[in-house]
Amino acid sequence: MRRFALALVFLAVVPLHAQKKSSKPKAPAKPLPLVTLTQREQAQQLLNRFTFGPRPGDLEQVLAMTPEKWLEQQLDPGRIPDSALDKRLADYPTLNLQPDQALILFPDRGTIQQVAEGKRPAPTDPNLAAMYEVQVFKYSSDLDAKKVNASGQPYFPPPTEAEVAEQKKTDQATAVRIAGDLFTLPKNERMAALIKLPVPDRIAFTTYVAGDQKSLLLSQFSPREREIFNGMAANIGSTYQIINELSQAKILRAVLSERQLQEVMTDFWFNHFNIYIGKDSDQWYTTSYERDDIRKHALGKFRDLLIATATSPAMMVYLDNWQSIGPDSIANGVTPANPNSKKGNRGLNENYGREVMELHTLGVDGGYTQADVTALSAILTGWTVDRPNQAGPFLFDPKKHEPGSKVWLGHTITSDPNPPSNSAATQQTGLKEGIEALTHLAADPHTAHFISYKIAQRFVADDPPPTLVDRMAVTYLSTDGDIKAILRTLVQSPEFNSRKYFRNKVKTPTEFIASAFRSTATDPANPGALVNTLNTMGMRLYYALPPTGYYITADHWMNSTALVDRLNFAYQLTGNKFANQKFDSAHVLALGLMAQPAGSSANLSAAGKAHGAKYSEALLTTDAVAPFPDQSYKNAAGQDIALHVLASTLIGGDVSAQTNQLIHKQLADLPAANSTDTLNLLTALILGSPEFQLR
Repeated sequence: MRRFALALVFLAVVPLHAQKKSSKPKAPAKPLPLVTLTQREQAQQLLNRFTFGPRPGDLEQVLAMTPEKWLEQQLDPGRIPDSALDKRLADYPTLNLQPDQALILFPDRGTIQQVAEGKRPAPTDPNLAAMYEVQVFKYSSDLDAKKVNASGQPYFPPPTEAEVAEQKKTDQATAVRIAGDLFTLPKNERMAALIKLPVPDRIAFTTYVAGDQKSLLLSQFSPREREIFNGMAANIGSTYQIINELSQAKILRAVLSERQLQEVMTDFWFNHFNIYIGKDSDQWYTTSYERDDIRKHALGKFRDLLIATATSPAMMVYLDNWQSIGPDSIANGVTPANPNSKKGNRGLNENYGREVMELHTLGVDGGYTQADVTALSAILTGWTVDRPNQAGPFLFDPKKHEPGSKVWLGHTITSDPNPPSNSAATQQTGLKEGIEALTHLAADPHTAHFISYKIAQRFVADDPPPTLVDRMAVTYLSTDGDIKAILRTLVQSPEFNSRKYFRNKVKTPTEFIASAFRSTATDPANPGALVNTLNTMGMRLYYALPPTGYYITADHWMNSTALVDRLNFAYQLTGNKFANQKFDSAHVLALGLMAQPAGSSANLSAAGKAHGAKYSEALLTTDAVAPFPDQSYKNAAGQDIALHVLASTLIGGDVSAQTNQLIHKQLADLPAANSTDTLNLLTALILGSPEFQLR
């Protein structure tokens, strides 16, 4: 198995190295004319690029309604019902909370400390108050364990191993007793009974309730009651629950959403305007950032998207603009009425001023200088956050704003040199400077080209064709940065619909995981396990530390370690060995059999298509051959037919001759397997093949 994995890795990686070498010819060659894709391939291209992977039957649906109509439908996501996804997302209440509400539901250690010290009131809601009682109890116990006397000895000696074991035994018995009591009650009375128990009993129960009992209890709790249970079970500070819910929801959206283009563009723009959820209070802000700033504007005007991200507390915290102080501002000790007032030591933070030009708009070659970075940073002083440690909103603080005019990118941004410190007019003036600057950036031709390049890089090629980028930039400028119009220009282009750029983009780990579930019509029963898998694959959701986000090019994701990880995941998934996830290879093959187009080389008899599940089993349990209308598969063995149908279902076409040979060798080495084992292995080998890694 290991040799097979390495062989597939070789097949996948070597062609990329060859491409890199051939991409730098000694002399410029005349570009070859683009070969247009067939209508079916054009539909495949659209689905491969603007969904997280086509599901069985999606291609036929797009062809029936025409790719143009499918695109227009997807460009209007508000009109697409998404009830199945909505039902799953109802399990994650934090998705709809404002940051300060999320902080109350999942407090950090600092908030618990304030409540314990009486500096902040506990919530009045009975369920929340009960959860806070548990957290305060744990916090106080933690403090007691750290107290030492004048000699440095602990006031409360740590328990011995025997005492720890005895306490665990007692707590487990308590959990069993409480579980028995709760299950005698109606479902809607269980949480009320639980929160009335003494705090130590609540801790014992939420920590040691048996797995099956816990699963049943949680399944019968309301989503909000599950949050309270998890909060009581958590260690001091439970903000990670917010991150868990957001990450699991992203996986579910990618796999289940009918609004695929919106989700793909949300993923693209979040990566473009990346923030790091582990940065300070961004653990509370990231959910609303993605929901209200990214997804809401993902298919709108670029200017609106830019301003939404710029006025988000998440961005202000991530790139430190909330700490930026104008050197001549009131906040730095300068009094407008007293020109001799002494300045303080506070000053500009240029992180956001630099990144908003380099990464968000103009690009690194956008023609700005260090002086422009400093000037824009001064323009954006006062753009801050109200009480970031308490998840407060965006705020413009005129006291922090640098007064006076600023010369930036050859323009003069005017300002009142002596603004009144507390007037509404002053706030409007300071905000107006920043809005004016961001509006100018959004309208700049450099931005039009840079954004067009990034979109083309994501959806066409790692090194996108310059002529296409130029046409997209023209559309950008003529439509005031209309993202829908730019996407139409891309999709209707000869480049996007050419064989040169067909199946040439390597999937990121998120795209690979989502496409594995979508292409096999598998419901993701354990999204938390998928989040952990992405962590091991090097793409921890919302944890890209640099402002550039995660790489979207092949050179980062197509390597031996990554491909072996993907193949191992495929083995576990198809073998029903992944986190209690149910997988049915026979069902996948049956869907593929029924989706075969009329007249194709893999067209099956009417009986075979009508009874796909039984027929798929027969393919691998008998020596009979399947009836095909042409000669290519007339005498094909069952395994060959299954391989062809699975490949066309999961990939959209056959695997290469080399991959085919390796798969057959692996099947030949399989000891006396039944049809289910053979199908599972076939499906895993295709999911791990080089061809499946491309979109």
